[in-house]
Amino acid sequence: MSHTYVSANIYCRRIFGCKVYKLALSAAASCPNRDGTAGVGGCVFCSAGGSGDFAASAELPVARQIEDAKRTLGAKGEGLKYIAYFQSYTGTYGDLARLERIYTEAVSQPNIVGLSIATRPDCLGPEAFAVLRRLSERMPLWVELGLQTSNEETARHINRSYPLAAYEKAMENLAALNVHRITHVVFGLPGENREDMLQSVRYVAKRTDGIKLQLLHVLEGTALAGNYHRGEFRTLEPEEYYELVADALELLPENIIIHRLTGDGAKRDLIAPLWSADKKRVLADLNRVLRSRNIRPAEC
Repeated sequence: MSHTYVSANIYCRRIFGCKVYKLALSAAASCPNRDGTAGVGGCVFCSAGGSGDFAASAELPVARQIEDAKRTLGAKGEGLKYIAYFQSYTGTYGDLARLERIYTEAVSQPNIVGLSIATRPDCLGPEAFAVLRRLSERMPLWVELGLQTSNEETARHINRSYPLAAYEKAMENLAALNVHRITHVVFGLPGENREDMLQSVRYVAKRTDGIKLQLLHVLEGTALAGNYHRGEFRTLEPEEYYELVADALELLPENIIIHRLTGDGAKRDLIAPLWSADKKRVLADLNRVLRSRNIRPAEC
């Protein structure tokens, strides 16, 4: 039996009529899990950059960030369409008026056809929803939530600092805005076995429009690094991760858009797993496993 999935690339071609590139930008947002509002220290795996290590400098005006990000794509990105992507920290936390001005400026730039904002479900109150509603009326809006796991015990261990109920409420409210909802799930969190990870996929499949699957990276400067050095957990081996991704894709219905099959950790900070640093090899080996199980991306 074969299984097909819809990649983000195919989804964008269907929505926008062409290939679309995401430009990693920064709104200089903060996080309630760092300043004491929800918690301190952030999630144990989160880097100093707030998971936005590849984003443009927050010190630059957003128009300049966009131009710089376009240039980094080189010739392959010229004359195409782009999604303004704000991943670092919590994109609906802090001075919402300032954040709205930044997002509005971003979507006003040439060839920007969509906006993607990463945030936390406990930072989606009425004022934040009002901002998202106004932005969604300008152009397609994606909202990304970092769930990571549906296991409440694991969530406490990684210092996520919000309950599943907050995620469920946020997803229900976002559905009313007619935005594209994306959920992050991490494989390899300390203490989780295969069934725990796949249960998170099953849980998310009932509530989201898109999913990002992410391998746990241990990065310098994080609380997780100390746990790893003390031998409190091990990271996944390549074949373990590839088979988990294949299992997850088979569980997900085709209406769930697959935005990521793996992710990058900044090589300068990566402690483990070191095999993940070779992105080209990882993708080649992952695709080999998927083909062997007759799991293929859908066509346009």
